[in-house]
Amino acid sequence: MSGLGKNRSAVRLAAKLAVGATAAAFALVPAVSASASGANYVALGDSYSAGVGSGDYISSSGSCDRSPNAYSALWAAANSPASYTSVACSGATTSDVIANQLSALSSSTTLVSITIGGNDENFSGIMEDCTLDGTTTCVNEINAAEADARTNLPAKLAAVYNDIAADAPNAQVVVLGYPEFYDLSQDCIGLSQTSRTAIDGGIDVLDSVIQTAAENAGFTYADVRSAFSGHEICDSDPWLHSLNFTDISESYHPTADGQANAYYPVFSSEVG
Repeated sequence: MSGLGKNRSAVRLAAKLAVGATAAAFALVPAVSASASGANYVALGDSYSAGVGSGDYISSSGSCDRSPNAYSALWAAANSPASYTSVACSGATTSDVIANQLSALSSSTTLVSITIGGNDENFSGIMEDCTLDGTTTCVNEINAAEADARTNLPAKLAAVYNDIAADAPNAQVVVLGYPEFYDLSQDCIGLSQTSRTAIDGGIDVLDSVIQTAAENAGFTYADVRSAFSGHEICDSDPWLHSLNFTDISESYHPTADGQANAYYPVFSSEVG
């Protein structure tokens, strides 16, 4: 989240998920099935696709923090596609994907994955304020972000998805959503229950707008929320980092287990 990027300031919380709702219509593009062994696969997106939070970052990826533990890399290792390239980058917004990532696509690309949308709503700042400024500020900022996303996010997603369809016309495109952060049935230290409820609600709105946009574009939408059930923050075996002062950038991102046991199987089940 980033849909969620890396925040290097020691006082900033890196948790770049966003909130949004209703999507505008996109030109329908037929989904194309990708054969795993022969796929030319390109992974696009933000920190959830780069693998922030899962460790072992590839030094050549620099501040993008791409990891071999990301779901796309795990899928490539298991399926030996004809080619695999990840240009996913921590902190990426929809405009960053258009400017910096789409050049990896071509007419020979047969499979594309992407998580995007979280960083467009500055959710890292919201998470900081939720932690430092309390419940009222947290809820108010989430409400404001939702209102902004309802107005602006659909057109941003439209631009990204239309460009992907144009640049990779023969590809199956799998758009993945974001997990809810908190198990609201459990009580734990940290944010108030009201704040946790508002945050999960904001993520649900974000996933809703992404799903509608992806389906209107003729793409496959992959919902990861149920895959994280029982492994959210406040559960005994979470697959998401809570606030991590030793590595702020990993806060509110999937762990290696979250990539391997949630994102990877959900993505894999949609490819074929």
